[in-house]
Amino acid sequence: MLVLGICCMSLLIVSLDSTVLNVALPTMQRELDASVAGMQWTIDAYTLVLASLLMLSGSVADRIGRRRVFMTGLVMFTLGSVLCSLAPNLASLVAFRAVQAIGGSMLTPVAMSIVTNTFTEPRERARAIGVWGGVVGISMAAGPLLGGLLVDSVGWRAIFWVNLPVGLAALLLTLRYVPESRAPKSRRPDPVGQLLVIALLASLTYAIIEAPGAGWGSALVLSLAGVAVLALASLLLYEPRRPEPLIDLRFFRSAPFSGATVIAICAFASLTGFLFLNTLYLQNVRGLSALHAGLYMLPMAAMTLVCAPLSGRLVGAFGPRPSLLVAGVTMAASAVLFAGFEAETSDPLMFTGYVLFGLGFGMVNAPITNTAVSGMPRAQAGVAAAVASTSRQIGGTLGVAVIGAVLAAGVAGTSHAEGFVAASVPAYWIIAGCGLCVLLLGALTSGKWARGTAARTAQRLEERTQAAAEASPEASSEASASA
Repeated sequence: MLVLGICCMSLLIVSLDSTVLNVALPTMQRELDASVAGMQWTIDAYTLVLASLLMLSGSVADRIGRRRVFMTGLVMFTLGSVLCSLAPNLASLVAFRAVQAIGGSMLTPVAMSIVTNTFTEPRERARAIGVWGGVVGISMAAGPLLGGLLVDSVGWRAIFWVNLPVGLAALLLTLRYVPESRAPKSRRPDPVGQLLVIALLASLTYAIIEAPGAGWGSALVLSLAGVAVLALASLLLYEPRRPEPLIDLRFFRSAPFSGATVIAICAFASLTGFLFLNTLYLQNVRGLSALHAGLYMLPMAAMTLVCAPLSGRLVGAFGPRPSLLVAGVTMAASAVLFAGFEAETSDPLMFTGYVLFGLGFGMVNAPITNTAVSGMPRAQAGVAAAVASTSRQIGGTLGVAVIGAVLAAGVAGTSHAEGFVAASVPAYWIIAGCGLCVLLLGALTSGKWARGTAARTAQRLEERTQAAAEASPEASSEASASA
Protein backbone atom coordinates (compact mmCIF):
# COMPACT_ATOMS: atom_id res chain seq x y z
CA MET A 1 0.00 0.00 0.00
CA LEU A 2 2.93 2.33 0.66
CA VAL A 3 4.32 1.63 -2.82
CA LEU A 4 0.85 2.31 -4.27
CA GLY A 5 0.72 5.61 -2.40
CA ILE A 6 4.15 6.68 -3.69
CA CYS A 7 3.20 5.80 -7.27
CA CYS A 8 -0.07 7.70 -6.92
CA MET A 9 1.86 10.81 -5.81
CA SER A 10 3.70 10.85 -9.12
CA LEU A 11 0.49 10.23 -11.03
CA LEU A 12 -1.17 13.10 -9.19
CA ILE A 13 1.28 15.76 -10.37
CA VAL A 14 1.52 14.41 -13.94
CA SER A 15 -2.27 14.27 -14.37
CA LEU A 16 -2.84 17.55 -12.56
CA ASP A 17 -0.56 19.37 -14.98
CA SER A 18 -2.74 18.20 -17.87
CA THR A 19 -5.71 20.25 -16.61
CA VAL A 20 -4.58 22.74 -13.96
CA LEU A 21 -3.27 25.12 -16.62
CA ASN A 22 -6.65 25.41 -18.36
CA VAL A 23 -8.11 27.89 -15.90
CA ALA A 24 -4.97 30.07 -16.20
CA LEU A 25 -5.17 30.32 -20.00
CA PRO A 26 -7.00 33.69 -20.21
CA THR A 27 -4.58 35.29 -17.71
CA MET A 28 -1.56 33.84 -19.51
CA GLN A 29 -3.00 34.93 -22.86
CA ARG A 30 -3.11 38.55 -21.66
CA GLU A 31 0.28 38.54 -19.90
CA LEU A 32 2.15 36.72 -22.69
CA ASP A 33 0.21 38.37 -25.55
CA ALA A 34 -0.68 34.99 -27.09
CA SER A 35 -3.26 33.85 -29.63
CA VAL A 36 -5.73 30.96 -29.26
CA ALA A 37 -3.23 28.75 -31.10
CA GLY A 38 -0.51 29.81 -28.65
CA MET A 39 -2.71 28.80 -25.73
CA GLN A 40 -3.38 25.46 -27.40
CA TRP A 41 0.36 24.85 -27.60
CA THR A 42 0.88 25.45 -23.86
CA ILE A 43 -1.43 22.46 -23.30
CA ASP A 44 -0.50 20.32 -26.28
CA ALA A 45 3.28 20.68 -25.95
CA TYR A 46 2.88 18.79 -22.68
CA THR A 47 0.42 16.11 -23.78
CA LEU A 48 2.10 15.64 -27.17
CA VAL A 49 5.53 14.88 -25.71
CA LEU A 50 3.93 12.62 -23.11
CA ALA A 51 2.07 10.68 -25.79
CA SER A 52 5.20 10.37 -27.93
CA LEU A 53 7.53 9.03 -25.22
CA LEU A 54 5.34 6.96 -22.88
CA MET A 55 5.85 3.66 -24.70
CA LEU A 56 9.59 4.22 -24.98
CA SER A 57 9.80 4.95 -21.25
CA GLY A 58 7.78 1.86 -20.39
CA SER A 59 10.01 -0.45 -22.40
CA VAL A 60 13.24 1.20 -21.17
CA ALA A 61 12.07 0.81 -17.56
CA ASP A 62 11.32 -2.87 -18.13
CA ARG A 63 14.87 -3.24 -19.48
CA ILE A 64 17.15 -1.18 -17.19
CA GLY A 65 15.09 -0.97 -14.00
CA ARG A 66 11.74 0.57 -13.12
CA ARG A 67 12.84 2.38 -9.96
CA ARG A 68 15.84 3.93 -11.74
CA VAL A 69 13.69 5.33 -14.57
CA PHE A 70 10.98 6.40 -12.12
CA MET A 71 13.43 8.44 -10.04
CA THR A 72 14.94 10.02 -13.16
CA GLY A 73 11.45 11.04 -14.23
CA LEU A 74 10.74 12.66 -10.85
CA VAL A 75 13.92 14.73 -11.10
CA MET A 76 13.19 15.89 -14.67
CA PHE A 77 9.54 16.67 -13.96
CA THR A 78 10.42 18.73 -10.89
CA LEU A 79 13.15 20.58 -12.79
CA GLY A 80 10.76 21.24 -15.68
CA SER A 81 8.21 22.68 -13.24
CA VAL A 82 10.81 25.11 -11.87
CA LEU A 83 11.72 26.23 -15.40
CA CYS A 84 8.04 26.72 -16.34
CA SER A 85 7.51 28.95 -13.31
CA LEU A 86 10.40 31.16 -14.51
CA ALA A 87 9.45 31.27 -18.24
CA PRO A 88 9.76 34.87 -19.57
CA ASN A 89 7.66 34.37 -22.73
CA LEU A 90 5.34 31.97 -24.55
CA ALA A 91 8.04 30.21 -26.58
CA SER A 92 10.13 29.37 -23.52
CA LEU A 93 7.04 28.23 -21.61
CA VAL A 94 6.14 25.81 -24.41
CA ALA A 95 9.72 24.50 -24.46
CA PHE A 96 9.83 24.05 -20.67
CA ARG A 97 6.45 22.28 -20.77
CA ALA A 98 8.11 19.79 -23.12
CA VAL A 99 10.92 19.26 -20.56
CA GLN A 100 8.26 18.65 -17.91
CA ALA A 101 6.58 16.11 -20.16
CA ILE A 102 9.82 14.18 -20.78
CA GLY A 103 9.99 13.60 -17.03
CA GLY A 104 6.28 12.83 -16.86
CA SER A 105 6.64 10.18 -19.57
CA MET A 106 8.95 8.26 -17.20
CA LEU A 107 6.43 8.35 -14.37
CA THR A 108 2.98 7.21 -15.45
CA PRO A 109 3.68 3.89 -17.25
CA VAL A 110 6.55 2.99 -14.95
CA ALA A 111 4.48 3.62 -11.81
CA MET A 112 1.67 1.51 -13.27
CA SER A 113 4.16 -1.26 -13.99
CA ILE A 114 5.46 -1.08 -10.40
CA VAL A 115 1.90 -1.33 -9.08
CA THR A 116 1.08 -4.27 -11.36
CA ASN A 117 4.18 -6.17 -10.25
CA THR A 118 3.54 -5.34 -6.57
CA PHE A 119 -0.09 -6.50 -6.51
CA THR A 120 0.03 -9.97 -8.09
CA GLU A 121 -3.34 -11.34 -6.89
CA PRO A 122 -6.06 -10.42 -9.46
CA ARG A 123 -8.62 -9.01 -7.01
CA GLU A 124 -6.01 -6.97 -5.12
CA ARG A 125 -4.63 -5.73 -8.42
CA ALA A 126 -8.08 -4.66 -9.57
CA ARG A 127 -8.60 -2.67 -6.36
CA ALA A 128 -5.15 -1.08 -6.61
CA ILE A 129 -5.82 -0.11 -10.22
CA GLY A 130 -9.17 1.26 -9.07
CA VAL A 131 -7.34 3.56 -6.64
CA TRP A 132 -4.98 4.47 -9.47
CA GLY A 133 -7.85 5.36 -11.79
CA GLY A 134 -9.46 7.33 -8.98
CA VAL A 135 -6.34 9.47 -8.57
CA VAL A 136 -6.35 10.22 -12.32
CA GLY A 137 -9.97 11.32 -12.16
CA ILE A 138 -9.53 13.37 -9.01
CA SER A 139 -6.45 15.17 -10.30
CA MET A 140 -8.10 15.91 -13.63
CA ALA A 141 -11.22 17.36 -12.04
CA ALA A 142 -9.44 19.24 -9.24
CA GLY A 143 -7.18 21.01 -11.73
CA PRO A 144 -9.51 23.93 -12.59
CA LEU A 145 -10.36 24.67 -8.94
CA LEU A 146 -6.76 24.51 -7.71
CA GLY A 147 -5.57 26.47 -10.73
CA GLY A 148 -8.18 29.20 -10.18
CA LEU A 149 -7.25 29.54 -6.52
CA LEU A 150 -3.54 29.86 -7.30
CA VAL A 151 -3.98 32.24 -10.26
CA ASP A 152 -6.16 34.67 -8.29
CA SER A 153 -4.14 34.56 -5.06
CA VAL A 154 -0.52 34.30 -6.24
CA GLY A 155 -0.38 34.22 -10.05
CA TRP A 156 -0.28 31.62 -12.81
CA ARG A 157 3.36 30.76 -12.11
CA ALA A 158 2.35 29.35 -8.73
CA ILE A 159 0.64 26.49 -10.58
CA PHE A 160 4.05 24.95 -11.20
CA TRP A 161 5.31 25.49 -7.65
CA VAL A 162 2.80 22.91 -6.36
CA ASN A 163 4.80 20.16 -8.06
CA LEU A 164 8.00 20.88 -6.13
CA PRO A 165 7.15 19.53 -2.64
CA VAL A 166 5.20 16.58 -4.06
CA GLY A 167 7.98 15.68 -6.50
CA LEU A 168 10.72 15.90 -3.85
CA ALA A 169 8.70 13.88 -1.32
CA ALA A 170 7.98 11.19 -3.91
CA LEU A 171 11.68 11.07 -4.85
CA LEU A 172 12.83 10.54 -1.24
CA LEU A 173 10.14 7.94 -0.53
CA THR A 174 10.97 6.06 -3.74
CA LEU A 175 14.64 5.94 -2.78
CA ARG A 176 13.72 4.50 0.61
CA TYR A 177 10.79 2.16 -0.02
CA VAL A 178 10.30 1.19 -3.68
CA PRO A 179 12.21 -1.96 -4.70
CA GLU A 180 13.98 -2.25 -8.04
CA SER A 181 12.38 -4.54 -10.64
CA ARG A 182 12.89 -5.47 -14.29
CA ALA A 183 11.15 -7.60 -16.88
CA PRO A 184 12.53 -11.18 -17.09
CA LYS A 185 13.22 -10.64 -20.80
CA SER A 186 14.09 -7.06 -21.68
CA ARG A 187 12.90 -5.59 -24.96
CA ARG A 188 15.32 -4.21 -27.53
CA PRO A 189 15.20 -0.50 -28.41
CA ASP A 190 13.14 0.45 -31.47
CA PRO A 191 14.43 3.88 -32.59
CA VAL A 192 12.69 3.74 -35.98
CA GLY A 193 9.33 2.99 -34.39
CA GLN A 194 9.85 5.78 -31.86
CA LEU A 195 10.65 8.33 -34.58
CA LEU A 196 7.57 7.27 -36.56
CA VAL A 197 5.34 7.75 -33.50
CA ILE A 198 6.77 11.23 -32.89
CA ALA A 199 6.37 12.17 -36.58
CA LEU A 200 2.77 10.94 -36.62
CA LEU A 201 1.58 12.73 -33.47
CA ALA A 202 3.55 15.95 -33.99
CA SER A 203 2.52 16.47 -37.63
CA LEU A 204 -1.14 15.63 -36.93
CA THR A 205 -1.36 17.99 -33.94
CA TYR A 206 0.48 20.80 -35.70
CA ALA A 207 -1.80 20.53 -38.74
CA ILE A 208 -4.99 20.69 -36.66
CA ILE A 209 -3.85 23.64 -34.52
CA GLU A 210 -2.51 25.73 -37.40
CA ALA A 211 -5.29 24.95 -39.91
CA PRO A 212 -7.74 27.72 -38.82
CA GLY A 213 -5.08 30.38 -39.40
CA ALA A 214 -3.26 28.93 -42.41
CA GLY A 215 -6.32 27.38 -44.09
CA TRP A 216 -7.28 23.72 -44.33
CA GLY A 217 -6.19 23.60 -47.97
CA SER A 218 -2.89 25.40 -47.48
CA ALA A 219 0.39 23.82 -48.51
CA LEU A 220 1.55 23.71 -44.87
CA VAL A 221 -1.48 21.84 -43.58
CA LEU A 222 -1.63 19.43 -46.53
CA SER A 223 2.09 18.68 -46.18
CA LEU A 224 1.71 17.97 -42.47
CA ALA A 225 -1.30 15.74 -43.14
CA GLY A 226 0.74 13.86 -45.73
CA VAL A 227 3.56 13.33 -43.21
CA ALA A 228 1.04 11.99 -40.67
CA VAL A 229 -0.46 9.52 -43.16
CA LEU A 230 2.98 8.37 -44.32
CA ALA A 231 4.18 7.91 -40.72
CA LEU A 232 1.08 5.89 -39.82
CA ALA A 233 1.41 3.63 -42.88
CA SER A 234 5.11 3.11 -42.20
CA LEU A 235 4.39 2.29 -38.57
CA LEU A 236 1.78 -0.32 -39.48
CA LEU A 237 4.12 -1.93 -42.02
CA TYR A 238 7.35 -1.74 -40.01
CA GLU A 239 6.33 -2.72 -36.48
CA PRO A 240 4.94 -6.24 -37.21
CA ARG A 241 8.25 -7.16 -38.89
CA ARG A 242 10.28 -6.53 -35.73
CA PRO A 243 10.69 -9.33 -33.17
CA GLU A 244 10.34 -6.79 -30.34
CA PRO A 245 8.45 -3.74 -31.65
CA LEU A 246 7.83 -0.50 -29.78
CA ILE A 247 4.09 -1.02 -30.33
CA ASP A 248 3.20 -4.70 -30.15
CA LEU A 249 0.21 -4.83 -32.50
CA ARG A 250 -0.69 -8.27 -31.11
CA PHE A 251 -2.05 -6.51 -28.04
CA PHE A 252 -4.87 -5.20 -30.21
CA ARG A 253 -6.15 -8.70 -30.93
CA SER A 254 -7.72 -8.40 -27.50
CA ALA A 255 -11.09 -6.68 -27.95
CA PRO A 256 -11.13 -5.26 -24.38
CA PHE A 257 -7.61 -3.85 -24.83
CA SER A 258 -8.47 -2.28 -28.21
CA GLY A 259 -11.72 -0.96 -26.79
CA ALA A 260 -9.97 0.53 -23.76
CA THR A 261 -7.48 2.27 -26.07
CA VAL A 262 -10.18 3.97 -28.16
CA ILE A 263 -12.31 4.72 -25.08
CA ALA A 264 -9.32 6.43 -23.45
CA ILE A 265 -8.81 8.61 -26.53
CA CYS A 266 -12.50 9.58 -26.66
CA ALA A 267 -12.84 10.20 -22.92
CA PHE A 268 -9.77 12.39 -22.60
CA ALA A 269 -10.49 14.27 -25.82
CA SER A 270 -13.89 15.05 -24.29
CA LEU A 271 -12.34 16.20 -21.02
CA THR A 272 -9.69 18.50 -22.43
CA GLY A 273 -12.07 19.93 -25.03
CA PHE A 274 -14.77 20.46 -22.40
CA LEU A 275 -12.38 22.23 -20.02
CA PHE A 276 -10.89 24.34 -22.84
CA LEU A 277 -14.33 25.60 -23.94
CA ASN A 278 -15.69 26.28 -20.46
CA THR A 279 -12.57 27.99 -19.14
CA LEU A 280 -12.51 30.46 -22.03
CA TYR A 281 -16.29 31.02 -21.87
CA LEU A 282 -16.47 31.66 -18.13
CA GLN A 283 -13.56 34.13 -18.11
CA ASN A 284 -13.58 35.76 -21.55
CA VAL A 285 -17.35 35.90 -22.14
CA ARG A 286 -18.86 36.02 -18.64
CA GLY A 287 -15.92 37.98 -17.24
CA LEU A 288 -15.37 35.78 -14.18
CA SER A 289 -12.05 35.65 -12.38
CA ALA A 290 -9.94 32.48 -12.51
CA LEU A 291 -11.04 31.49 -9.00
CA HIS A 292 -14.73 32.08 -9.71
CA ALA A 293 -14.42 30.08 -12.95
CA GLY A 294 -12.89 27.22 -10.95
CA LEU A 295 -15.71 27.45 -8.39
CA TYR A 296 -18.30 27.33 -11.19
CA MET A 297 -16.78 24.01 -12.29
CA LEU A 298 -16.71 22.68 -8.72
CA PRO A 299 -19.78 20.43 -9.32
CA MET A 300 -17.80 18.58 -11.98
CA ALA A 301 -14.81 18.18 -9.67
CA ALA A 302 -17.02 17.01 -6.79
CA MET A 303 -18.76 14.35 -8.88
CA THR A 304 -15.43 13.06 -10.19
CA LEU A 305 -14.08 12.99 -6.64
CA VAL A 306 -17.01 10.82 -5.54
CA CYS A 307 -17.35 8.62 -8.62
CA ALA A 308 -13.69 7.83 -9.36
CA PRO A 309 -13.10 5.60 -6.29
CA LEU A 310 -16.63 4.23 -6.61
CA SER A 311 -15.85 3.17 -10.16
CA GLY A 312 -12.72 1.36 -8.95
CA ARG A 313 -14.77 -0.69 -6.52
CA LEU A 314 -17.39 -1.41 -9.18
CA VAL A 315 -14.72 -2.66 -11.57
CA GLY A 316 -13.25 -4.91 -8.88
CA ALA A 317 -16.68 -6.37 -8.06
CA PHE A 318 -18.57 -6.44 -11.38
CA GLY A 319 -16.03 -5.81 -14.15
CA PRO A 320 -15.70 -2.77 -16.42
CA ARG A 321 -19.11 -2.81 -18.19
CA PRO A 322 -21.33 -0.95 -15.64
CA SER A 323 -18.83 1.89 -15.24
CA LEU A 324 -18.30 2.29 -19.00
CA LEU A 325 -22.02 2.34 -19.78
CA VAL A 326 -22.75 4.97 -17.14
CA ALA A 327 -19.77 7.04 -18.31
CA GLY A 328 -20.84 6.99 -21.95
CA VAL A 329 -24.45 7.97 -21.24
CA THR A 330 -23.66 10.83 -18.86
CA MET A 331 -20.79 12.36 -20.85
CA ALA A 332 -22.88 12.35 -24.03
CA ALA A 333 -25.90 13.79 -22.20
CA SER A 334 -23.80 16.60 -20.74
CA ALA A 335 -22.46 17.62 -24.16
CA VAL A 336 -25.98 17.50 -25.69
CA LEU A 337 -27.17 20.02 -23.07
CA PHE A 338 -24.53 22.48 -24.29
CA ALA A 339 -24.84 21.67 -28.00
CA GLY A 340 -28.62 21.50 -28.25
CA PHE A 341 -29.84 23.75 -25.44
CA GLU A 342 -26.96 26.26 -24.99
CA ALA A 343 -26.60 25.25 -21.34
CA GLU A 344 -23.83 27.81 -20.75
CA THR A 345 -26.41 30.61 -21.00
CA SER A 346 -28.47 29.21 -18.09
CA ASP A 347 -26.89 28.47 -14.70
CA PRO A 348 -29.21 25.55 -13.78
CA LEU A 349 -28.58 23.83 -17.13
CA MET A 350 -24.87 24.57 -16.99
CA PHE A 351 -24.47 23.09 -13.50
CA THR A 352 -26.50 20.07 -14.56
CA GLY A 353 -24.11 19.61 -17.46
CA TYR A 354 -21.12 19.88 -15.12
CA VAL A 355 -22.57 17.28 -12.74
CA LEU A 356 -23.26 14.85 -15.58
CA PHE A 357 -19.81 15.29 -17.12
CA GLY A 358 -18.05 14.89 -13.76
CA LEU A 359 -20.02 11.73 -13.06
CA GLY A 360 -19.15 10.27 -16.45
CA PHE A 361 -15.47 11.12 -16.36
CA GLY A 362 -15.18 9.82 -12.80
CA MET A 363 -16.57 6.46 -13.90
CA VAL A 364 -14.44 5.99 -17.03
CA ASN A 365 -10.85 5.94 -15.73
CA ALA A 366 -10.70 2.78 -13.62
CA PRO A 367 -12.11 0.45 -16.31
CA ILE A 368 -9.66 1.84 -18.89
CA THR A 369 -6.61 1.06 -16.77
CA ASN A 370 -7.85 -2.27 -15.45
CA THR A 371 -8.82 -3.55 -18.91
CA ALA A 372 -5.55 -2.47 -20.49
CA VAL A 373 -3.28 -4.16 -17.95
CA SER A 374 -5.11 -7.03 -16.26
CA GLY A 375 -5.19 -9.37 -19.27
CA MET A 376 -1.51 -9.00 -20.17
CA PRO A 377 1.51 -10.99 -18.94
CA ARG A 378 3.28 -9.23 -16.08
CA ALA A 379 6.49 -9.10 -18.12
CA GLN A 380 4.67 -6.81 -20.56
CA ALA A 381 3.03 -4.66 -17.88
CA GLY A 382 5.17 -1.60 -18.60
CA VAL A 383 4.42 -1.56 -22.31
CA ALA A 384 0.71 -2.35 -21.85
CA ALA A 385 0.34 0.43 -19.27
CA ALA A 386 2.25 2.77 -21.57
CA VAL A 387 -0.17 2.10 -24.45
CA ALA A 388 -3.12 2.93 -22.16
CA SER A 389 -1.41 6.08 -20.88
CA THR A 390 -0.43 7.06 -24.42
CA SER A 391 -4.06 6.74 -25.49
CA ARG A 392 -5.08 9.15 -22.74
CA GLN A 393 -2.50 11.71 -23.78
CA ILE A 394 -3.33 11.34 -27.49
CA GLY A 395 -6.95 11.98 -26.59
CA GLY A 396 -6.00 15.01 -24.51
CA THR A 397 -3.84 16.38 -27.30
CA LEU A 398 -6.48 15.88 -29.99
CA GLY A 399 -9.23 17.27 -27.76
CA VAL A 400 -7.50 20.63 -27.36
CA ALA A 401 -6.34 20.69 -30.98
CA VAL A 402 -9.67 19.80 -32.60
CA ILE A 403 -11.96 21.72 -30.24
CA GLY A 404 -9.65 24.74 -30.35
CA ALA A 405 -9.55 24.63 -34.15
CA VAL A 406 -13.35 24.40 -34.41
CA LEU A 407 -13.76 27.27 -31.95
CA ALA A 408 -11.17 29.46 -33.69
CA ALA A 409 -12.85 28.90 -37.05
CA GLY A 410 -16.26 29.75 -35.60
CA VAL A 411 -15.29 33.01 -33.92
CA ALA A 412 -13.20 34.27 -36.85
CA GLY A 413 -14.52 37.62 -38.03
CA THR A 414 -16.75 38.19 -34.98
CA SER A 415 -16.11 39.52 -31.49
CA HIS A 416 -15.04 36.73 -29.17
CA ALA A 417 -17.97 37.29 -26.81
CA GLU A 418 -20.64 37.52 -29.53
CA GLY A 419 -19.64 34.46 -31.50
CA PHE A 420 -18.46 32.17 -28.74
CA VAL A 421 -21.70 30.35 -27.89
CA ALA A 422 -22.62 29.74 -31.54
CA ALA A 423 -19.07 28.71 -32.43
CA SER A 424 -18.92 26.21 -29.57
CA VAL A 425 -22.04 24.27 -30.71
CA PRO A 426 -20.17 22.09 -33.29
CA ALA A 427 -17.46 21.49 -30.69
CA TYR A 428 -19.98 20.21 -28.16
CA TRP A 429 -21.51 17.90 -30.77
CA ILE A 430 -18.02 16.43 -31.25
CA ILE A 431 -17.80 15.86 -27.48
CA ALA A 432 -21.25 14.23 -27.52
CA GLY A 433 -20.04 11.89 -30.27
CA CYS A 434 -17.05 10.93 -28.12
CA GLY A 435 -19.40 10.08 -25.25
CA LEU A 436 -21.49 7.93 -27.57
CA CYS A 437 -18.35 6.06 -28.65
CA VAL A 438 -17.54 5.34 -24.98
CA LEU A 439 -21.05 3.91 -24.55
CA LEU A 440 -21.02 1.72 -27.66
CA LEU A 441 -17.48 0.43 -27.25
CA GLY A 442 -18.04 -0.17 -23.54
CA ALA A 443 -20.99 -2.43 -24.38
CA LEU A 444 -19.24 -4.17 -27.27
CA THR A 445 -15.85 -4.90 -25.68
CA SER A 446 -16.90 -6.02 -22.19
CA GLY A 447 -19.00 -9.11 -23.00
CA LYS A 448 -18.25 -12.83 -23.16
CA TRP A 449 -16.90 -12.73 -26.72
CA ALA A 450 -14.54 -9.88 -25.86
CA ARG A 451 -13.24 -11.66 -22.76
CA GLY A 452 -12.51 -14.70 -24.90
CA THR A 453 -10.33 -12.65 -27.26
CA ALA A 454 -8.47 -11.23 -24.25
CA ALA A 455 -7.77 -14.69 -22.83
CA ARG A 456 -6.50 -16.01 -26.16
CA THR A 457 -4.30 -12.95 -26.71
CA ALA A 458 -2.80 -13.18 -23.22
CA GLN A 459 -2.05 -16.87 -23.71
CA ARG A 460 -0.31 -16.26 -27.03
CA LEU A 461 1.74 -13.41 -25.57
CA GLU A 462 2.73 -15.52 -22.56
CA GLU A 463 3.78 -18.44 -24.78
CA ARG A 464 5.76 -16.12 -27.06
CA THR A 465 7.47 -14.48 -24.07
CA GLN A 466 8.41 -17.83 -22.50
CA ALA A 467 9.73 -19.18 -25.80
CA ALA A 468 11.84 -16.07 -26.33
CA ALA A 469 13.21 -16.28 -22.79
CA GLU A 470 14.11 -19.96 -23.18
CA ALA A 471 15.83 -19.29 -26.49
CA SER A 472 17.89 -16.34 -25.24
CA PRO A 473 21.58 -16.76 -24.37
CA GLU A 474 20.93 -15.33 -20.90
CA ALA A 475 18.36 -18.03 -20.16
CA SER A 476 20.73 -20.78 -21.37
CA SER A 477 23.60 -19.53 -19.20
CA GLU A 478 21.30 -19.24 -16.16
CA ALA A 479 20.06 -22.80 -16.71
CA SER A 480 23.66 -24.10 -16.95
CA ALA A 481 24.68 -22.26 -13.79
CA SER A 482 21.67 -23.64 -11.93
CA ALA A 483 22.50 -27.19 -13.06
